[in-house]
Amino acid sequence: MVTICEVGPRDGLQNLSKIFSVAEKIRLITGLAQAGLRSIEAVSMVNSARVPQMAGAEEVLEGLPDLPGVHLSALALNLRGAQRALATRVQGLRFAVVASDTFCQRNQGMSSDDSLAEFARAADVARAAGRDIVAVIATAYGCPFEGAVAPTRVADMTRSLVDAGAEQVILADTIGVAVPGDIRRVHDAVAPVLEGRPWGVHLHNTRNTGYANLSVALDLGAEVVDASIGGLGGCPFAPRATGNVATEDVNYLMQREGISTGLDHAMLSNLVDWLAQQVPDKITGQLSRAGWFGQEVGA
Repeated sequence: MVTICEVGPRDGLQNLSKIFSVAEKIRLITGLAQAGLRSIEAVSMVNSARVPQMAGAEEVLEGLPDLPGVHLSALALNLRGAQRALATRVQGLRFAVVASDTFCQRNQGMSSDDSLAEFARAADVARAAGRDIVAVIATAYGCPFEGAVAPTRVADMTRSLVDAGAEQVILADTIGVAVPGDIRRVHDAVAPVLEGRPWGVHLHNTRNTGYANLSVALDLGAEVVDASIGGLGGCPFAPRATGNVATEDVNYLMQREGISTGLDHAMLSNLVDWLAQQVPDKITGQLSRAGWFGQEVGA
């Protein structure tokens, strides 16, 4: 079983010129749950002065209806963000650490090693609160400022995260530079230190390699795939950042490969249509244009 973690409400919206209202975010998250998503990164606990698109996180979570069977998480970049998240209804934290110092300074105002120390502190408070914590290693395949990142660096970080209590490790191609060989090289370095913990990928399709990378990650045993409805996304602090692999396209690829997703294609398409009315120039997924091949596939 491979879990698709929907990051559209967070990563998908954070780099748009349009700022979605609390009501619109609630509509999006609810629609994703109705389409079958069981893991949703719903909000980001960041400074709204720096990322105004992420304002209203607590209001969004409070306004959501009951979503049985849906695991809601919040992204945090530091201990303060983790504490904010743990005061809400979310079942878990997704905590970002960064493999390169320059990007970490610009994104989080600290060094890469400092982000590891913050993760350890956040893991302690998450465990005390009875919530799970996932580590997301940003720039795991390359940094826009420092270039290539050594797989050994990612492996060393993974070891520290596992020691600190990470329950999953997500390897993020934050700026969409990876090719399939990079996915293999980083996996081969990281696998020995995971100690059996689930791992996954967060892929951007910036250079049209995201889906090829996804196929390789699935072959290597990835158990979590981050995706964003419509292919929306991109980090505000990464130059020329573009979208994630699209949830609807990932669903097509996985189902055609015989991997069960539990997602409803028609409902995902309706959500993409709604998003296209809000941000018509930002939809990068292809399935909404081409349609499903052969018989319509639902949940």
